[in-house]
Amino acid sequence: MSEHKKMKFLNQSIVPGMNEILKRSIYLFLVVFMLPGCSQNNDPNLISLSGEWQFKMDTLDVGVSEEWFARDFEDSIRLPGSMMEYDKGFEPTLETQWTGSIYDSSFYYDNRYEEYRQKHDIKFPFWLTPSKHYVGAAWYSREITIPERLSNNKIELNLERPHWETTVWVDNMKAGPAQRSLSTPHKYDLTKFLSPGTHRLTIRVDNRLNEVNVGPDSHSLTDHTQGNWNGIVGDLELKASPPVHIADIELYPDIENQSVRAVIDIRNMTGKAAAGEVQLSANSFNSDKSHKVPVFTKSFRVEGDSLSMEIEYKLGEDVQFWDEFNPALYRLTAELYVDGIKSTHSIQEEFGMREFTAEGTRFAVNGRPVFLRGTLDCAAFPLTGYPPTEIPEWEKIFKTVKEHGLNHVRYHSWCPPKAAFQAADRVGIYLQPEAASWPNHGVTVGDGQPIDDYLMEETSRILDAYGNHASFVMMAAGNEPGGGNQVGYLNAYVNHWQAQDPRRLYTGASIGMSWPIVPESDFLVRSGPRGLKWKDGTPGTMFDHYESIKDTDIPYVAHENGQYNVFPDFREIDKYTGVYKAKNFELFRALMEKNGMKGKGHDFMMASGKLQSIMYKAEIEAALRTPGFAGFQLLDLNDFPGQGTALIGVLNTFWEEKGYISPEEFRRFSGATVPLARIEKFVWENNETFHASAELSHFGPKPLDDIEARWVIKSDNGEEVASGSFPPRTIPLDNTITLGTVKLNLSQFDRAQKLNLTITVDGNANDWDFWVYPADPIQPGISNIYITDSLDTAAKNVLNEGGIVFVDAAGKVQYGKDIIQYFRPVFWNTSWFQMNPPHTLGIFLNPEHPAFNDFPTEYHSNYQWFDILNRQQVMWLEGFPDDFEPLIQPIDTYHLNRKLGLVLEAQVGKGKLLISSTDLTNRLDERPAARQLRQSLIKYMGSENFNPEYTVEMSVIEDIFRKQSERLNFYTNESTDDLKPETQN
Repeated sequence: MSEHKKMKFLNQSIVPGMNEILKRSIYLFLVVFMLPGCSQNNDPNLISLSGEWQFKMDTLDVGVSEEWFARDFEDSIRLPGSMMEYDKGFEPTLETQWTGSIYDSSFYYDNRYEEYRQKHDIKFPFWLTPSKHYVGAAWYSREITIPERLSNNKIELNLERPHWETTVWVDNMKAGPAQRSLSTPHKYDLTKFLSPGTHRLTIRVDNRLNEVNVGPDSHSLTDHTQGNWNGIVGDLELKASPPVHIADIELYPDIENQSVRAVIDIRNMTGKAAAGEVQLSANSFNSDKSHKVPVFTKSFRVEGDSLSMEIEYKLGEDVQFWDEFNPALYRLTAELYVDGIKSTHSIQEEFGMREFTAEGTRFAVNGRPVFLRGTLDCAAFPLTGYPPTEIPEWEKIFKTVKEHGLNHVRYHSWCPPKAAFQAADRVGIYLQPEAASWPNHGVTVGDGQPIDDYLMEETSRILDAYGNHASFVMMAAGNEPGGGNQVGYLNAYVNHWQAQDPRRLYTGASIGMSWPIVPESDFLVRSGPRGLKWKDGTPGTMFDHYESIKDTDIPYVAHENGQYNVFPDFREIDKYTGVYKAKNFELFRALMEKNGMKGKGHDFMMASGKLQSIMYKAEIEAALRTPGFAGFQLLDLNDFPGQGTALIGVLNTFWEEKGYISPEEFRRFSGATVPLARIEKFVWENNETFHASAELSHFGPKPLDDIEARWVIKSDNGEEVASGSFPPRTIPLDNTITLGTVKLNLSQFDRAQKLNLTITVDGNANDWDFWVYPADPIQPGISNIYITDSLDTAAKNVLNEGGIVFVDAAGKVQYGKDIIQYFRPVFWNTSWFQMNPPHTLGIFLNPEHPAFNDFPTEYHSNYQWFDILNRQQVMWLEGFPDDFEPLIQPIDTYHLNRKLGLVLEAQVGKGKLLISSTDLTNRLDERPAARQLRQSLIKYMGSENFNPEYTVEMSVIEDIFRKQSERLNFYTNESTDDLKPETQN
């Protein structure tokens, strides 16, 4: 167990509710008796610095001028750790100056949020709320003891992940310039400062955007995700090396020659020439086969203080290659034997034998075509506020990614620690880190600002620290940069690193369509080939993205696919037991309860989640249908906690399932081998013949020989109605592989029902629902129903006399007409984009209600609802009884949580009323689903089952047609041009 994890365990073990002073005493007692001292470590060359440090906040930034490096501090903190973890800093208030843009300032002034702006219980809707907030300098100090045995050694201070600028003093001497990496360890050579004996080590950590601004929304430091924390996590140690030692080793696999080129950096502190031998050995691991490579020895002689030597190390015919299917790794040990010196030095590196290349418009791994099926990781770690630095935690994430059929992760505007690369190596995931920047909001690239040099320096540090890892296959400077000179700058960036380190591919940045292309890039990450391009607005699977990529001659990866919003899972609130609390979820739940929907959260989450899953299936399949395509990067597989709270993942922020789609279900349409079907439409009539063209996307470990693909169509009760197979054939590594055609005459279906087509190839199945409706349905009697398009005088009279009224109010609704409903859900969230439409997240209903007896449906939106929902009006049911539930309820954006209705029933006066705000009257010969829903509703109204549960006053019904909605204002001075609402001046 790591030191940091031990202390977390100890904290959790202390009895809740215990007096704080007593807690502290027990805590320190346990520290003394359970944790090792700073000099105790299994490796005699390492001195752990984990433990208690003196601590002081420098709120006025006077520590340097007042020489705090020479002082003792009264407060204390444990490292590794962050200020937030130990309750250091200030309680967030309405005046807190956040590191992160706020593009919807309505929370600060809108009356509906007044009760959530109260001191000590502020519920920010923008992101998760930290327990404490601090931006500025903080000082950490402790005594260290250097043993006599290290007197002639090099001694280096290793701070694995500080956040984010550090300055170091030993006693009263500054140990070199400040370091600013957000991505790699800060290392200070303290040899000349540390003679044997006791010294004071002081570290100043500053998390402000001072000299270098990487962009306040960069996920490396923004409040939107991990937060701009202050502290040091991961390894915290002094490392000793003998006078002649190996400082670094870079490994360049050569697949063709079955060898690895080792570039070894030898350092000599003796002041005279040194000679000896370097011995290389390697053993395979992380695979079923064992391979021990013969030892190779080479002599060296270093005349000055350093030597760079190269060794071509042959691995032989038993070499194992690394990829997503067989992530075989090697552990290489380089041992240094110096003539005349008893001590030796060794260094160990893990690597994989792999080659990642661009072959035309496709990527290849070791010459085999690969299709990137990726997700973003935006650095959301709500329990700690910072990324984990231990391999098992990252392995859990990557295994979850692979369980969902994906093979790739892009790190949006940040770079993870070493443990992530090690875990990805072991699991078999292709990574694209970025140089910790989103240089757009408040900063630009190519214009001579400090960010220009920083990105080059940071990329160099990232490549030096993680360049040997097999999983590290792609690199970008950052996300969506700003600046009129960005193309020239990023061209030079790409050219430099292509020449410097060819072990991976480079692109300028990950960008949307309004950004210019960087022509020197090895590959392109851009948003053109994404979205649902349904012909004539009718859902189907005929389209692909070839038109968007056909003029690009390098691999094209779709940028940030999806972003389909889903309702919050309020059960998640209790999971936030660390430094962040889900106050945003609490606000959304409170709004829901206030608006008469208490207890509906789980229903809305499940219903919107089912729609979200349908959208992601359509999005991913379109990518897999596109010829010559290189891959996609979802935003995200898991939720994004910031930017207005963007719940766009099928997993929550903790990478856990929400309950509406399993990894197995998701993998059916996102795996290495996916059957596909081009289907013109999902809604059919029984005078038509259903047809589908079956295809396959196959990017598995090898081609499939003599494969017979099968198909089956089943009815809504699970009975097989048709089946068949396609001729056996060899399946290459490719997509758009034609399998054959499926046809079914639909005349046999005399009632409305849902059918399902499943195609199976070599054990990999995928399926599609479609619906068939009678082309000439039996019309129900309507003689006892008054049908109108508004609550006119005649309708009121019928109701007052105890009659039945059906109002098809499409186009006549006033109260709610500003709430825009599409079939697809909210994009990202309405707060970040100032209520750009759509505003809803699908529908929720009870499919067992007799109103739907003749309209097969689930409790959520599916494709048969497209024509009924898309761009149709909704009714705002403010003023209705709190417990009132409509027959069909559109789910409003959780930032407002208005109770909405699409179809509702009520007792009004002495009569019975049913109102629809969706069009169930016009062009029904062209709209079979709308026609069928109307028929089902009318039939229900004419039956003895029509007995509405709720009584509603006539005046409340009248408000639907006459009441005007309050205009919402999302004004903010911070909006960038692409996010400014129309109301903003």
